[in-house]
Amino acid sequence: MYNQITSNKRKTWVLMTIFMIVIVLLGWVFGESQGIGYGGIAIAMVIAVVMNLVGYFKGDKIALAMSKARAINKEDNSYVYRMVENLCLASGLVAPKIYILPDQNINAFACGRKPETASIAISAGAIEKLENEELEGVIAHELSHIKNYDIRVMTIVIICVGVVTLMADFFLRTQFLFGGRRDNRESGQLGAILMIVGLVLAILSPVFATLIQLAVSRKREYLADASGALLTRYPEGLARALEKIKNSNQPSKTANHATAHLYIANPFEGVGKKVTGLFSTHPPLDDRIAKLRNM
Repeated sequence: MYNQITSNKRKTWVLMTIFMIVIVLLGWVFGESQGIGYGGIAIAMVIAVVMNLVGYFKGDKIALAMSKARAINKEDNSYVYRMVENLCLASGLVAPKIYILPDQNINAFACGRKPETASIAISAGAIEKLENEELEGVIAHELSHIKNYDIRVMTIVIICVGVVTLMADFFLRTQFLFGGRRDNRESGQLGAILMIVGLVLAILSPVFATLIQLAVSRKREYLADASGALLTRYPEGLARALEKIKNSNQPSKTANHATAHLYIANPFEGVGKKVTGLFSTHPPLDDRIAKLRNM
């Protein structure tokens, strides 16, 4: 587990570097096609650095705001507050800020750049529909994401995917509306090649970014399941909670596709329950339940 924490810290910087390289490539192709040379790279670098800083320091606030989460204290919901507090004492974690999602979908997520500034959000549906041991299993799963530093990686990815998608969309719109100035001026093969490379890169970059987002999410769910079961010493509690999520047909009304990989299970009806391939944000629930019950 300590190796995984170290790995997650390292992968945060690796992921940020990969996304910055993709963004710079988009900037270079844009600059060459529009005849502004390295100006395109300069613009892309400024955008990439600013957005990475925003993602690193404010990504959790953005995710919570997008999900319409409401902060609570002990007086608002002592049952949930004490459950989180007790599990934090058992795991040696600083208690995170607790939020309630105004949603009847059974779900939860954690976010933040480090355990000391982390937040955990639990849906109203999870609090109402899960038994004590089941809710404890869900909260332990999310606290494991915090302890393993998954939250840093997963929060950064939200911003990076958004930047790549935004820049690719901007490039495509510019090309279709104004064309390639360099290509028009030089009328050479270089301009045509740059145009083709730029279009291919702009089209594939968001797909590439999304695949990284999904792969990051799927890999970490298994570890958080195991870590959560280790914390509660009762794998069946989380297994039963995942079963209820699987059998529920009520999609989330507050989640969106940018933050879907943060949740304990895919918050959209049908997605993640039937689709288990490359474009699934989470591992199959049946597989996760079976692994928990084999512990």
